[in-house]
Amino acid sequence: MSKKTVLKNVPVEKNKCYTMTIDDLGSEGEGIGKIEGFAIFVEGALPQEEIEVLIVKVKKNFAYGKLKRILKPSSQRVSHLCDVASKCGGCQLQHLSYKGQLEYKTKKVEMALKKIAQLHSVEVLPALGMEDCWRYRNKVQFPVANHNGNLKIGFYGKRSHNVIDTKKCFLQNKISDKIVEIIREFLEQYHISVYDEKIHKGLVRHILIKIGFSIKQIMVCLVINGKELPHKEILIQHLQCIEGMTSIVLNINREKTNVILGNQNRVIWGKGYIVDNIGELEFEISPLSFFQVNPVQTKKLYQKALEFAQLNGDEIVLDLYCGIGTMSLFFAQKAKCVVGCEIVEEAVADAKRNAKRNHIQNVDFVQGAAEDVIPMLYEKDLKADVIILDPPRKGCDEKVLNTILKINPQKIVYVSCDPATMARDIKILVQQNYCVKLVQPVDMFPHSIHVETVVLMSRVEK
Repeated sequence: MSKKTVLKNVPVEKNKCYTMTIDDLGSEGEGIGKIEGFAIFVEGALPQEEIEVLIVKVKKNFAYGKLKRILKPSSQRVSHLCDVASKCGGCQLQHLSYKGQLEYKTKKVEMALKKIAQLHSVEVLPALGMEDCWRYRNKVQFPVANHNGNLKIGFYGKRSHNVIDTKKCFLQNKISDKIVEIIREFLEQYHISVYDEKIHKGLVRHILIKIGFSIKQIMVCLVINGKELPHKEILIQHLQCIEGMTSIVLNINREKTNVILGNQNRVIWGKGYIVDNIGELEFEISPLSFFQVNPVQTKKLYQKALEFAQLNGDEIVLDLYCGIGTMSLFFAQKAKCVVGCEIVEEAVADAKRNAKRNHIQNVDFVQGAAEDVIPMLYEKDLKADVIILDPPRKGCDEKVLNTILKINPQKIVYVSCDPATMARDIKILVQQNYCVKLVQPVDMFPHSIHVETVVLMSRVEK
């Protein structure tokens, strides 16, 4: 069947404008409406809005449109705080009121559980939001580029690697703006080359900034395609004047890759790490350490996970994908013992240091991929009353889920950053021996489409 025949009954044509009403938001935050029953996806449009749309791509069952004009705005529409919000790929929902964002994220979790996990009667609690949903991030990674002789430091544009120059980001700590200004002036004044990923030449690739919100320590890490940064003493002199500056590091990444950080760090001033708190616990954070980017919501997330587990002090807890041990140490305060598993060797070393730093002895950490470690632990007759799952965005490996079913813990606490893969994994567990008891979305990333979720699953007693 030819393409022309397939599209014969489609009611819209490419490069033509139409008037339509938006009914809903999609998984990427795009508006969704219909023209004569035919679905149209429109970035930047909101439900209940009447709009004029330019059709830019037509498929067999749907089309993509570009928002040309809002004829009747939504009551939930707000003005962008940021000048580059419509170009930058980070804030997909900045035009939606914060109340609307929380409702969208709650619904996103609900729909994933219904459509993917086939759970139609599970209650999803309203997403936990923030009192102040700006300047909440403790980490930022800025790509650096040169465009027609002009230095650009900012974020990648939507669906591209074009750097959108950003003088001020309203999601980052204010001090990040000052640090970037200093580095920008340094690079321009001393004519330091910046990386071109197309030809794999140029020196400075990324700027990584980490800030301890509680203890106010700051780390600046320059990712370079080389071994040395010319005139680094001048940059150090300017950066060390910033209150709280604790660590200045060069990260060496000479690979032809989109991965931001290389494996080699060189401390050129101060310490190789900063320290921050989650609740009463202290954690060392290095350039390569994964640490949740929203400290206010992280505390809520971990407290909710601990609340769901309802530990009485006699439980053995297995924490898969444990990172630098943040949740393991949280749970160790209430459990008999905790075993954490993590694939990144440096993170395991950090986790052990963090346990020692907080004088917590009832925790052990094992290095390796969860899909390899958990079967090994099972063969060694590991017993676990509670298993914590906090996988990457792709979710759990099937081997992990199968071994969890063999271990048969009383409770599973699943912490997810992706509702779709979470729902896929939950479906497998529910089909065997578990039921979903509680679901709590937590808004870790205001103004983006992303949502974190805590789910409590209990073993069904037969």
